[in-house]
Amino acid sequence: MNNDKTSLFGFLQKRPLLAVLIVLLIVVMGFFVVRQVSRTDDALAGDMATFEVQRGPLRISITEAGTIKARDMVIIKNEVEGRTSLLYLIPEGTQVKKGDLLIDLDASILMDNQLEEEIRVENGKAAFINARESLAIEQNEGLSEILRTKSQLKLAQLDLNKYQEKEYPNELNEAKQRISLAEEELERAGKELEWSEKLFEEKYISNTELQMDILTEHRKALDLELAQNNLQLLEKYTYERELEQLASDVRQAEMALERAEHEARADEARAQANLIAREAEYERQKDKLVKTTEQLGKTKIYAPADGLVIYATSAKGGGGRHAPSREPLEEGQDIREREELIYLPTADAVKAEIAIHETNLRQVRLGLPVKITVDAMPGNRFEGVVHSIAPLPDAKSKFLNPDLKIYPTDIYLESEGSDLRTGMSCQAEIIVDEYADAVYVPVQAVIRVGGVPTAYVKAGKDFEPREVEIGLDNNRMVRIISGLEEGEVVWLTPPLEDAAVDISKEDVDLEPLPGEQGRRGPGGMEGDLRDDFGQERPGGGQGGRGQGGGGGQGGGGQGQRRMPPGFEDMSPEERDAMRQKMQSLSPEEREKIRQERSNKQQQQEETVQ
Repeated sequence: MNNDKTSLFGFLQKRPLLAVLIVLLIVVMGFFVVRQVSRTDDALAGDMATFEVQRGPLRISITEAGTIKARDMVIIKNEVEGRTSLLYLIPEGTQVKKGDLLIDLDASILMDNQLEEEIRVENGKAAFINARESLAIEQNEGLSEILRTKSQLKLAQLDLNKYQEKEYPNELNEAKQRISLAEEELERAGKELEWSEKLFEEKYISNTELQMDILTEHRKALDLELAQNNLQLLEKYTYERELEQLASDVRQAEMALERAEHEARADEARAQANLIAREAEYERQKDKLVKTTEQLGKTKIYAPADGLVIYATSAKGGGGRHAPSREPLEEGQDIREREELIYLPTADAVKAEIAIHETNLRQVRLGLPVKITVDAMPGNRFEGVVHSIAPLPDAKSKFLNPDLKIYPTDIYLESEGSDLRTGMSCQAEIIVDEYADAVYVPVQAVIRVGGVPTAYVKAGKDFEPREVEIGLDNNRMVRIISGLEEGEVVWLTPPLEDAAVDISKEDVDLEPLPGEQGRRGPGGMEGDLRDDFGQERPGGGQGGRGQGGGGGQGGGGQGQRRMPPGFEDMSPEERDAMRQKMQSLSPEEREKIRQERSNKQQQQEETVQ
């Protein structure tokens, strides 16, 4: 290699003009490369979607469709359990007086139930009386058994005390007396034998008489020995045996008493439980009979006050995009329990009933001003305030669509609505806040980095992150409390990889499609994603769907926040469940989703073209 370098250097020395040309060519090529890189950077920076921070008036409001209703009115509901049929229905628009018949419901099933309940009540009463008497019998028998065992225990204790205190001492004394008597008799017999022996030697008595005295003395000695043995037997064996037997009788009597008490309590508890159960069943049957009778009385509904009859189905028509459709009320129709049937307005005061989506609920509070327009009265504008917000989402809408959670809200109009009619459609704009002088940027210009709102501010040719303090937003613009100044330029498609949660990895774990490159800026993505499913991801809106990279025309300044398809109406818990579901997908399933997204995007682009 050294030889090659030496030969090349020698070759250039021989041809200096060629060497100069080569050097000039290298310099020119380097110049063009640097210029092209610079132009590329400038073009890339120029294509980035940006927005100049604005200062001026800013209104934070929420607009929802609703229905005009009377503020003070009597609501007639179906209070019959289950489903029943309408046999008679008063015509809508009828001016009724208090006590007039409004509705007659089918009562045939309730009449049959009432007869069956009366039979059950009588059977339950008989069972209750039987259980009550059984309890008294069990209590009496238990008490009798306890008294008997207590008596046995007392007798056993008396026997034990009697033996220890009286019988044994008497037997012991008697045995000792017998020994003493036997000793005296033996001593006397011995003396008589001595005297008989002397007399026999003197030939005063016969040998037979002497032998009788000897036999008597021997018998007395045996009696003494027997008495002594009886004393030892009494002290060592008889006393211990009798004492143990009597103590055992006491213990057996004590256990018998304890067993009798336990059995008495158990029998009484069983009888008491049976009585309680029979009484509860009896009361339940009586309550069911009363309830059935009450239900039977509710099949005929009378007017509680004077008023104009308005069907609930008519009043709830046109309740906004969230209101479920309902069939008109008519005779022969099946109705549910607690279903609203008729409204009877009692005053001219009116309200607007709207439904607020859960995503807007955090911005709405009681007392906020509302501007209301009525479709049937164009040009008129009514003022009102937020009077009440339901604590729970509407159950009917949630049943029809589990992913949809809306909260019924009442808007009280400040003026009398003598010209307004129940059931009119309206639009209610809730003024959350109004700022005469506010700094604001599009919502997609702010993302959360490490949980902190951050905007990317232009600094020369680059964008640097800056923490900002944000206020409320109106789905288009977000108020900047601090961190940005009027006239500064912010990036509308900040890099998603800086966000605390990357939906593309955590929620769907999909790589960007080739067709999506026109919807991205450098490191950014269209504004249809949210950070942590609470703060919307940057980019997007109408500008984000424009042609070219970096956010398209206008950079999405007029766009609206969106979430991935299917995520818009989900609660945080449902979104977490969706994350786990998407993370568990196999590579084949993810590829299928990518393909579907690609096809859908191509169709959208063809439609736009």
